[in-house]
Amino acid sequence: MLPGTGSDDIFVRSVFEIPLAAVGVRTLAPTPVPGPRLADAHLAAVDAAAAVEPVLVGGVSFGAHLAAEWALRNPGRCAGLVLALPAWNGEPEDAPAALSARASAADVRRRGVDGALTDVAASAPAWLAEELARAWPGYGDGLAGSLELAAGRAAPTPDGLAALRVPVGIAACVDDPVHPVGVAEAWARALPHAAVRTTRLAVVGRDPEALGRAAVLAWLHAGGRPG
Repeated sequence: MLPGTGSDDIFVRSVFEIPLAAVGVRTLAPTPVPGPRLADAHLAAVDAAAAVEPVLVGGVSFGAHLAAEWALRNPGRCAGLVLALPAWNGEPEDAPAALSARASAADVRRRGVDGALTDVAASAPAWLAEELARAWPGYGDGLAGSLELAAGRAAPTPDGLAALRVPVGIAACVDDPVHPVGVAEAWARALPHAAVRTTRLAVVGRDPEALGRAAVLAWLHAGGRPG
């Protein structure tokens, strides 16, 4: 399971580990490698996990994009996808999540991590501000570059997603302006075997596993088989 932009393995485990264990799947979550190697390091971690047998791959936001990207490159090694909060299709352009990541990167470069976090604390839900206050310092000097890399990387296109034949579960929050539920629905329409389940940001703030449960339930509905 791959983390989102500026997030880390701790959060992605809190989302997926117990919901996946409930269907007999063990969670592996790589620690981010900050800076220009961020995406390549995540994809390499999935390659290593799939060296012996096909794996169920997933992630949150940018991590969901990378999981689907890897599946398109490795159809014979992917057993399915469990995705949360995809943020755009194809090129990021002016997608809200891309705009937010670029703005955060610029703020980090201008004021440093601590300065940028003061604005996050003032504008984001308290649980998200606390999560980023924990995760961002771990990126060190690579935080701004990591945010910029994610904001500039294309996600799979609908035509690309149509080539994936594995079961795909997608979780979305109906009240998330940064990861619009319409994007999740567009991914599901493009995928041959996919389902969407939704929750709300406030619920995820109290119970991160709610996001993972929604994705796993959607994957089961799409034809996923427990381990």
